[in-house]
This record gives sequence, structure tokens and C-alpha cells, in this order.
Amino acid sequence: MEDISQTLALTLGAGWASGINLYAAILVLGFLGLTGRLDLPEGLQVLSDPLVMMVAGFMYLAEFFADKTPGVDTVWDSFHTFIRIPAGALLAAGAVGDIGPGAELAAALAGGSLAAATHAAKAGARVLINTSPEPFTNWGASLAEDVAVVAGLLAAINHPLVFLALLAAFILLLIWLLPKLWRGVKRVFGALGRFFGRKGAEPVAGSSPSASRPETMTEILLEPPRLAGPDIGSGPSEGPATGSGPGFGPGHGPTSNRGPGSDSGPAPSRGPAATSGSGGTGGGG
Repeated sequence: MEDISQTLALTLGAGWASGINLYAAILVLGFLGLTGRLDLPEGLQVLSDPLVMMVAGFMYLAEFFADKTPGVDTVWDSFHTFIRIPAGALLAAGAVGDIGPGAELAAALAGGSLAAATHAAKAGARVLINTSPEPFTNWGASLAEDVAVVAGLLAAINHPLVFLALLAAFILLLIWLLPKLWRGVKRVFGALGRFFGRKGAEPVAGSSPSASRPETMTEILLEPPRLAGPDIGSGPSEGPATGSGPGFGPGHGPTSNRGPGSDSGPAPSRGPAATSGSGGTGGGG
């Protein structure tokens, strides 16, 4: 029972740690195997090779500085989407030893899934943290991730049951947290699109910018989303008049603009009575 719990904890711990900081995970396992403090399974013994540890150490130093620079950490996480997840699957498969190909495949699936979940949580949280103008939040988050990787792997090796219980709680937290992170990431990138769209738009000649228009990323993020619909402030629409307004009715057409002194209605026709009347007057003369 103890061997099963240790193997399971090491398998899941390797996948979990790879999604947060792959190079720190390789260094911790390689160092423990190289110093004899951990009897690495056959599939993970390559981690204690000096060349592997040298490359992992160099990449860890690069990530140490990139992970603490706002904006650079998000680019770094984007590239490592294609590295951490498959590496977590490989480390988890190597941790099961020689149990069998079925166990290796199951471990690879579990380790890759855990690496994907922790990587998504880390990358999404960094996008939200980068909206803060000060760099101290990035430094604190990066250091906390490094400490968590080292402490988590040591707990998986020395106290596997405790680690498995904490990992179960962490998975439940991820189920609740990931949808919220996804909505926050979409809001940040939407604000970025509006921010750069406004910066690229040239003002119309003679027009003054609105005093209430947000200009900074923080203001744009706090700006409520706009609903799709007609622009109320654009003024009345121009077009041909229809007979649906006041002053229109059956038998009435639109009033034409006439000059002063012009008749507002049709000219009266001169009927026979008018003709005869004028003739009688002439005869009377």
C-alpha cells in the first residue's frame, strides 16, 4: 500500500509541478536522485544526468527573470504551453516504473491533464496580475510558485498521503477557479483591443476628445461593457418623410417649403359662374 501511494504521489506530483515550473521540477528530482536521497524510477533516472541538470538549471535561471517581468511572463507562458504539458505527461509516465504499458499510458494522461490545468491556472492568473502597474505582485507570485513546486515535490516523496489529500483539494479549487480566470482573461484582452483601437484612431479635425472617455488600461477595465444598439447621441436620422407623423392623414401629403406669400393650397378653379359674372359686369357698363 505504501509503495502504491508513493508511486501515485510521485506520478501526479511530477505532472502537477511541470505545469507550474517544469525546470524547477526537473532540478529537484534530478538533485534528489543524484545525491542518493531518492531512488528514482528507471524512467526518471535520466533527470540526474549532469547534462540534463545543466540545461534545466540554465532554463530555470531564464524563467526566474522572465517570470518576474510583467508582460514577458505572459509571453513566456504562451510559448511553454507546448512544452510543459507534454513534458508533464512524460515525467508522469516515467514515474510509474516498469508496471506496464497500460499504467504508463494512464499516468501520461493523468500527468498531462494535471500539467495543463496548473499551467492554465498559472498563465491566467498572470494575465490578471499584469493589469497591476507595480511589479511586486509578479515577484511575489513567481516566488510563491517556485516554493510551491519544491515543497509539493518534497511532500509527494516524503508524505505521499498528505500530498494526495492536498492535491484533491487543489483540483476542487481549480474546478471553481478556472472558469473565473477564463472570464477575467477575456475581459483583459477585450480591454486591450479597445485600448489600442482608441490609440490608433485619429481624431476628426475640429473635434475635441470627450473628457469622460477612458484613456488608461485600468479605466478601460473598470468601464462597463457597452450594449449593442443604435447610438442615441448621433442625432435624428435623415430620410424621406413618411405619412406616419403628426399633420399627415388621409388625403394629406407632406407640406412643401414655399416662400413667403406663396399659396399654401391649390389655386381655386375659375368656373362658369365667375365667367358669367364678369361678362354681366361688362354688359352693364
